[in-house]
Amino acid sequence: MRQSAAVVLRHQCASGAFGAEAEAEMAARLLRAAVRASALCRRSPAPVLSRGMAAGGIPTDEQQATGLEKRVLKSLKAGADPYSVLKPKQYAGSKDDPHIVPSINNKRLVGCVCEEDNTAIVWFWLHEGEPQRCPSCGSHYKLVPHELPH
Repeated sequence: MRQSAAVVLRHQCASGAFGAEAEAEMAARLLRAAVRASALCRRSPAPVLSRGMAAGGIPTDEQQATGLEKRVLKSLKAGADPYSVLKPKQYAGSKDDPHIVPSINNKRLVGCVCEEDNTAIVWFWLHEGEPQRCPSCGSHYKLVPHELPH
């Protein structure tokens, strides 16, 4: 039977067949290879350390907004709502405090849900001028001119 070369080599090393000089030569070769590898690692440039973020931190929505979004944010900050993105203000619906309905025309179709649990909507035309009443429940509505922001 043939034995593998690794088994023979291991047996010869264990039995001292190579001798002290051969073992010293193998150790010297191993040491030279390790020193050469570590020298190559030292010659390569060190990685540049850098921060992952800018020094100012993460920009806010206002800082990075552009175009239409920037105009909307500026006007909302000033208290205006040019694109009707906020919830409409609640009014009493009385003659003194009517529901305000903005319109770019001189009339607008308005739907009134007279009672909270009502499933039918009462539709009527609201014209510019004096406040008008809902024909069903009597809530007052007033049409106000509204200009488009663009």
